[in-house]
Amino acid sequence: MNIHTPELDQQPTDRQAAEALAVLRRWAVRATDTEIASLDPELRALLPEARPVDYPVLSRIYPSDFAVDDEYRADLPDLQNGPASLIKGAKKQIQHVGISNFRLPIRYRTRGKGEMTLETSVTGTVSLDADKKGINMSRIMRSFYKHADATFSFEVIEAALDDYKTDLESFDARIQMRLSYPVRVESLRSGLSGYQYYDIALELIEQNGVRRKIVHLDYVYSSTCPCSLELSEHARMMRGQLATPHSQRSVARVSVVLEPGQGCLWFEDLIALCRAAVPTETQVMVKREDEQAFAELNAANPIFVEDAARLFCQQMQNDPRIGDFRVIASHQESLHSHDAVSVLTEGPTFANASLDPRLFASLFHVG
Repeated sequence: MNIHTPELDQQPTDRQAAEALAVLRRWAVRATDTEIASLDPELRALLPEARPVDYPVLSRIYPSDFAVDDEYRADLPDLQNGPASLIKGAKKQIQHVGISNFRLPIRYRTRGKGEMTLETSVTGTVSLDADKKGINMSRIMRSFYKHADATFSFEVIEAALDDYKTDLESFDARIQMRLSYPVRVESLRSGLSGYQYYDIALELIEQNGVRRKIVHLDYVYSSTCPCSLELSEHARMMRGQLATPHSQRSVARVSVVLEPGQGCLWFEDLIALCRAAVPTETQVMVKREDEQAFAELNAANPIFVEDAARLFCQQMQNDPRIGDFRVIASHQESLHSHDAVSVLTEGPTFANASLDPRLFASLFHVG
């Protein structure tokens, strides 16, 4: 005699099936490989990343006592130095390949002969021949670290560039170092002083056997619009109407190629050249007498963005330590919803028909 109950005839719902699958997977987390292998194949297929029965049992414990010897190291795969047959895409030379923004403390000399240690962001690249798969990126860092404890000079960076050029068997190579350089600056009238921080980048480039040393500096200043100044004075004189000219925080990125054999161009020297060109540098420590002095200084030096580029240019041209150079100025308008910009170059180093689409946006100074 067969007895049928209503429960036997019912089909499981989607919810019941999901709950059963969840139970199975929770069991699998704690199950051994042997237990999983004994499951019905259809059940094993329901488990995440289901493994075949004969999959090897691998250790899940980190081997802290494992030591690498030369024989083991020589046997490690190295795809980046593989044959040209592994190259994907066009077999073309790559002008720059390397690593960007690895940071470390570097010692710098000041013009006053003291030293300071500053966090520095380093970018190192080499050229890659068309028939080479790639480079070992870590070699750039290792080569640079050999010289990282030395006090910075372009001679030290040249030694680092020589090393990783040799290590990576490359013809062209580049090193760029970015840092924020503090200089104590006095206020205009009160006698106070504070630290002004200057964004500086240093580049050493070797291309086609020619080396160039380049210094980039962002100089932040106030620009008072000459037109707005005259219109404000017109309102005062003709109608007795109080009016104020518009001025705004502005940034000039000055890039200079150092001329060989002309002596050291200290960071402080380049800052002084910029200050001589446009003296309305933004202030650090300010009391009321300093604020008044700054207003007077701006009124004495109103400049359009075109004026700024040419004033910086004049200072660069007059210094024998500077060869090719570029001035990029951005006046971040308080009158308009857009910025006023200019680019002036001298010599072939910085002459480009095209500009980075976000070049001027990168000149925004956030303090």
